Amino acid sequence: MTGVIVLDKPEGITSFWAAAQLRRITGEKKIGHTGTLDPMASGVLPVLLGGATKFMELLPCHDKAYRATFLLGTVTDTLDITGTVLSQRPVHAAAQDVENALAAFRGKIAQIPPMYSAVSKDGVRLYALARQGIEVEREAREVEIFSLQTVCFDEKKGEYTVDVHCSAGTYIRSLVSDLGEALGCGAVLTALRRTVANGFSADEAHTLDELRSCSQETLQSCIYSVDKVLSPYPAVSVTDKQATRFCNGGELNADRLHDLGADGLYRVYAPGGRFLGLGNLDSTKAQLAVRRLLIER
Repeated sequence: MTGVIVLDKPEGITSFWAAAQLRRITGEKKIGHTGTLDPMASGVLPVLLGGATKFMELLPCHDKAYRATFLLGTVTDTLDITGTVLSQRPVHAAAQDVENALAAFRGKIAQIPPMYSAVSKDGVRLYALARQGIEVEREAREVEIFSLQTVCFDEKKGEYTVDVHCSAGTYIRSLVSDLGEALGCGAVLTALRRTVANGFSADEAHTLDELRSCSQETLQSCIYSVDKVLSPYPAVSVTDKQATRFCNGGELNADRLHDLGADGLYRVYAPGGRFLGLGNLDSTKAQLAVRRLLIER
């Protein structure tokens, strides 16, 4: 099988384990997921199958969207509710204070990755160090919060739910923790659901139980073609002869192709609409060279 299955990952399992379950369901040995979700999180987890895995590092859309719930006044070592409580603080912030504080976290912000994360430091994952009780200095990274809106809240309990649209690499746990510190009381993430990833929404996702109950034919209908996830790249159609040359690794003369614009990656299609792979346009050489071919098995 080759393509993309959008999994609605349940809470309580790792993204690796979820992908392993899909391997059993589909029978496809080559499999890889995009954008790890923490075990406590649920939601959209695109999984690439077969020849689609070759395009993993070329996926063009990395923005994510989440619905996150947090509790004011509690701080844990993992920055979420699954961790060890480090402190309980009094909460004096009202709902309007929270709303006012959110403004500082919209746009481009600097964020320090949490110790309980998969970021590497000198070749060692931070979470491995954290489990040994070791905390190391981490460099702040620039991320972008495109939108951050309150969905609902219980001011008395100090519990809030927000919708977040952000760039790749954003840690919602860190966002919540930093917000809590800005309010002077601390905060902890209590629930997280990813609603959008790599251009796919929760409406397009399937649960593991749904996929397990599918016949082989129905399962095939749940698989998106790899060029769907590559759709932000412009498309170019080629002739039969050009398709043969491209599939054999040969460059194509850009002057003989239509619908080309700026330099960069293009989805290349044979007559009839068959997706061949990605080509890279270099106008200085007037060539469209093979960047990655789709090899279906």
